[in-house]
Amino acid sequence: MDWDSLLPIILGLLAVVGLPLALWSLRKTGGSKVEEFCQHLQQIGVKAATLPRDDPQSAAERKRSWGKKPIATIRVNGRNMESINVVGVASQQGTHYYVDYVVALPGFVLSKKKKVKLTLKKSSPVKGVVTDVEWKGDEHLAQRLNYDFGLKSRLLEADAGSMKGGLTVYPEPKRGHARMRTGYFLPTAEQFEAVDLVARHVREWY
Repeated sequence: MDWDSLLPIILGLLAVVGLPLALWSLRKTGGSKVEEFCQHLQQIGVKAATLPRDDPQSAAERKRSWGKKPIATIRVNGRNMESINVVGVASQQGTHYYVDYVVALPGFVLSKKKKVKLTLKKSSPVKGVVTDVEWKGDEHLAQRLNYDFGLKSRLLEADAGSMKGGLTVYPEPKRGHARMRTGYFLPTAEQFEAVDLVARHVREWY
């Protein structure tokens, strides 16, 4: 038997089976992720509530690619960000969850913007402690964030290294907002305040 010729077939079958399983997992566990996140925000003092599925904003967010759909939208009040999407991404490797902190943009944008990513500097490559943070990407926003030493101090005090997936700002002017994406994790009050401060800079950047 030629195993080399069978290997692509086996991998193809696993892919066919894996994706439906991932989608099933997304439908089954996604709702609990949203409830967990919203309740956690309330516990750390954030005014948050999950929007119903028929809410116009929630419905608009779900019009994304079928593989990267927000499970639900959480509205936050009195913050620089407008809302938060808990996003589930299904693939053959399983289901992965992300959090998009959404910042509303003005009705027009005069110049093209690039994404900006938070990078960490450690005392040593292996198990080192975070000694500094730096933003890289769009020149103007990165410079603005790097010069905010209060934000830098907050990120270091909030243990930015424990923020799963880091923090990346994706401008989406055609959709009327920018997304600040992290992996799925429950932020401390200090981490949430730091993310909200980044949201303020993003709003003023436009």
